Amino acid sequence: MKHSVWIGFDPREASAFAVAKHSILRRLITPIPVHGIVLSEMRARGLYTRPTSVKDGRLCDVISAAPMATEFAVSRFLVPHLAGSGWGLFMDCDMLVRTNLERLFKLCDPSKAVMVVKHHHNPPEGIKMDGQVQTRYARKNWSSVMAFNIDHPANRALTLELINTVPGRDLHAFCWLDDSLIGELDASWNWLVGHSDPEIEPDIVHFTEGTPAMSGYENCAYAEEWRAELERWAA
Repeated sequence: MKHSVWIGFDPREASAFAVAKHSILRRLITPIPVHGIVLSEMRARGLYTRPTSVKDGRLCDVISAAPMATEFAVSRFLVPHLAGSGWGLFMDCDMLVRTNLERLFKLCDPSKAVMVVKHHHNPPEGIKMDGQVQTRYARKNWSSVMAFNIDHPANRALTLELINTVPGRDLHAFCWLDDSLIGELDASWNWLVGHSDPEIEPDIVHFTEGTPAMSGYENCAYAEEWRAELERWAA
């Protein structure tokens, strides 16, 4: 079956994107295409038509009436339209992959429409990353790693019209799916720095509140591994 990986891109986090992509490619044994989701490209292709505005220096989604912490806050749900078939894995860019992602694809249940880590993550509202607003919504961080079973009939409901017209919080809650069609991955596949069980050995480290390149997060868990990966990429 066809597999592909799609990483959200935000120009403010170019180093994070480089680390995420390099850490994936370096560990693959058989080739899997790894792509970036770039908002300007999605708009140019007519796939993303949601209106946005800028308020207090922050990008905001007009339909959601809420700030967007990243440019790929909603465009991540375009993966089924971009990949076309098979399993398409979406990942936030603020991640470090520590294993061969073929292992994750082998865990995917073909009876499910999507596979995620089902976090119980309710961070306090405030500021994170480089001054972005920390928002709370149902199923927080479930959508930061999503393996889409693109050929599953239930995903036909994830139309371009739906993606471009409903509030982002509804998409992040998987509004187009019955709960029984959301499969569960082990917590190691989306290990949240500062929140997940420290006894778990992460397969994917998620620097959800800020990467080691950001002030205040230089010494967080797995920061040295992240910086070493960035240096390998630069070399």
